[in-house]
Amino acid sequence: MRLEDFLLAHFSRLSKMYLRDRVNDELCEVNGRWENIGYRLRPNDLIEIEIDTERETAMLPEKMPLDIIFEDAELIVLSKPAGVLVHPSHRENRGTLLNGLAYYLNPHEPTLTIPAIRPGLPHRLDKDTSGLLVVAKTKLAQRNLTRAFMRKHVDKRYLAVVVGCPDQESGLIDAPIGRDAEAKFWKVMPEGKDALSRYRVLERLDGHSLVELEPVTGRTNQLRIHCQHLGHPILGDQQRGGGTAARLYLHAHKLTIPHPASNEKMTFEAPRPLEFERLISKKCAIGCES
Repeated sequence: MRLEDFLLAHFSRLSKMYLRDRVNDELCEVNGRWENIGYRLRPNDLIEIEIDTERETAMLPEKMPLDIIFEDAELIVLSKPAGVLVHPSHRENRGTLLNGLAYYLNPHEPTLTIPAIRPGLPHRLDKDTSGLLVVAKTKLAQRNLTRAFMRKHVDKRYLAVVVGCPDQESGLIDAPIGRDAEAKFWKVMPEGKDALSRYRVLERLDGHSLVELEPVTGRTNQLRIHCQHLGHPILGDQQRGGGTAARLYLHAHKLTIPHPASNEKMTFEAPRPLEFERLISKKCAIGCES
């Protein structure tokens, strides 16, 4: 067994990055010597490591409802509710999706012979965004899915309710995105990185529109920024002119990925959330002026 695998199995509630940092910072010794994470352990090796037990939150199991759409030996596809963090942060380390997955995937206390299954995240969703999320259950799945997302071998579609009605039925938003260092805010900036999004109007409502969004690139907050740039911010996005609402009306509703083991194309859909249905039902579908 590799040193890294031993530490991951023994300290199942500590994050992989934290344990790697302990080893790389020479705070872990094998038989009194510093070794790297790939060191192959032998019988009777003595391992000593300095850790902060208060960091045992990243994989702390918590029972919570999970809306699982598909699961096999390699991956889980689920629908994340709005308002739930995907993974723990410095401010919030309980009640996240990873906490719930740690509980779901490990019904029994992990041991060295049966180590904990660590959910891997090849992509993310913002806390306020709902919808489809893929979770890897194995190292191979994590590696292959991450590669697929990086190489744009996936197709992602979002639903959004935006303020007002776009002039065109469909279009391409080409606007570079960067981070304003002073304001600590992501926005359209000439010196930013290239960012492309496609949109298509599905329904024109009373003062709002239901649109489908496709992020061609994957910049931080891209869809929210591009909708604001278009002049039609997403409803509930207070920072970008979307006003106050019951939630951020952005939902990852369709996802096509290659299966990490077979490479077979798989498509998943998550229905429109109840908040979307209620809002749309209240508004008479009409042609509205831009």
